[in-house]
Amino acid sequence: MAKTGPFDEHREQYDRWFEEHADLYEAELAAVNALLPASRHGGLEIGVGTGKFAARLGVQTGIEPSAAMAERAAERGIEVRPGVAEALPFDDRTFEYVLMVTTICYVDDPERAFAEAFRVLRPGGCIVIGFVDPDSALGRWYVARRSDSVFYRDARFFANEEVLALLARAGFVDPVAKQTLLLGQPASVVRDGYGTGAFVVLRGHKPSLTTSGQT
Repeated sequence: MAKTGPFDEHREQYDRWFEEHADLYEAELAAVNALLPASRHGGLEIGVGTGKFAARLGVQTGIEPSAAMAERAAERGIEVRPGVAEALPFDDRTFEYVLMVTTICYVDDPERAFAEAFRVLRPGGCIVIGFVDPDSALGRWYVARRSDSVFYRDARFFANEEVLALLARAGFVDPVAKQTLLLGQPASVVRDGYGTGAFVVLRGHKPSLTTSGQT
């Protein structure tokens, strides 16, 4: 069952975080933007929330289980469908890319969620996933204090290697990583790879028909 309670009840608090931590928000946007396709046509954000990322990044379609969050995303111009990551209400090969930002830590079945993302992508399309690295200094802070947070209380944080393994099992290839929120560096710094930054973005591709025969 989707963990929507905190998001239904604390929508305003959720949005306020981005205003109060604008430097962190901009850094996360920059890291995600670096791995999204140049053309933003034909994209889906899974767990679109209030549309804070989709609206800024040009993602036109979202799926969101929280009615309160979806309402705010729609106000920001996103076409939102109700649903969960494990059962996307879309046909096979619908999207050019799929985005997930801090969504993986809330899904009940991450393997099924990644399989669904793979299914709705067109061959050659990509998935872009942003998440907090629990092994980073900031990630350890979140984990240690998650019982105090209405949003992270029931979250499960995934290490980089776990997310990479999930991508591979779903059939994604050619992973690329970006990281930001590096200890001792300005929030605006975005670097390749992972292991230092608190916020990591991974991209994987669905093989094209010409290379794999997959559909």
